[in-house]
Amino acid sequence: MKKKVLSVLLCTAMVASLAIGCGSKDKKAEGSSDSGSSASGDMTVEVVAKGFQHDFWKAVNSGAEKAAEENGVKMNFVGPKDESAVAEQVEQLNNAINKKPSAIVLASLDPESVKGALDTAASQNIPVIGFDSGVPGNDTIVANAATDNYAAGEMAAENMYELIKDKVTDPADTVRIGVVSQDATSGSIIDRTAGFIDKMVSLIGEDKASVEGHDKYNKKVDGAKVIIEVGIPATVEDAACVTVANTLLNKADLIAIYGSNEFSAKNIVTANESLDKLGVDKIVGVGFDAGKIQLDAVRNGIFAGSITQNPVQIGYQAVDLAVKAAKGEEVSDVDTGALWYTAENIDDEEIAACLYE
Repeated sequence: MKKKVLSVLLCTAMVASLAIGCGSKDKKAEGSSDSGSSASGDMTVEVVAKGFQHDFWKAVNSGAEKAAEENGVKMNFVGPKDESAVAEQVEQLNNAINKKPSAIVLASLDPESVKGALDTAASQNIPVIGFDSGVPGNDTIVANAATDNYAAGEMAAENMYELIKDKVTDPADTVRIGVVSQDATSGSIIDRTAGFIDKMVSLIGEDKASVEGHDKYNKKVDGAKVIIEVGIPATVEDAACVTVANTLLNKADLIAIYGSNEFSAKNIVTANESLDKLGVDKIVGVGFDAGKIQLDAVRNGIFAGSITQNPVQIGYQAVDLAVKAAKGEEVSDVDTGALWYTAENIDDEEIAACLYE
């Protein structure tokens, strides 16, 4: 599997032909050519991720390392202990700025919390590239390398809908679709959750589906026979997420469940181990990202399928954009793509190249 994760060129070709559409923002890093050396060998790129707790970030790191090596630059990759440690990430970002690097790459846990640090970076002419969720709504970011997470969430909903449409079309009794999301602060998680919910509601009918469970997403519809229930754990810990998944899986009217990242998906699978509710002719499970637990669930039919990003390309493109920005070159957003995978196509070359254990 490690060999497949590092198949960057193969998955890049796949993304060009099959991925969700790319962004088109062109922007030059103002003053960046004066703040850093134009010779790549003298450059340093500081990467501040969301953590190392998921294999996803290890795959992102491998792509960042490859881009740094190919560009002949130094690269330092850091992240907080988990994706709830906002203060720790802010400290890491400030430390990165204090090193006066040629460029910074950032996947913010909380966009509001990093505004001050990003203003400081801009005042010092240090270009900042966003990756993964980036920093939505912040004009100091010169470009982003990321999945279109809203569209990827829509993709998950479309594929789930095909499997449950007979059950959600004018049901005689109430039916429920569960959504497990890691948090309600990360831009990428919010977009994947909102994209999934909005598309599912559109497919079912706005007057027929009621969204409940969390204030951020609630759109209650009186008398609706389809309930989309969102569960978010109190902490970003496996035990807390398993509890949320257990609660949903134990509801008698549940027909399907969606996990919006590796953390959520793997804990749905863990919760199911003692319940045996997911699988063929049972509750439909759909996940996001990869990791061994989720891959096994897809292969074994516990999950109907999952959405894969291209984590290696996210890391690679982010550092590559950072080097270009540091040289004062024009840079544009890069959509690194998403694909639907199932037991039937999980070993196809274009899919396998984007998966990780």
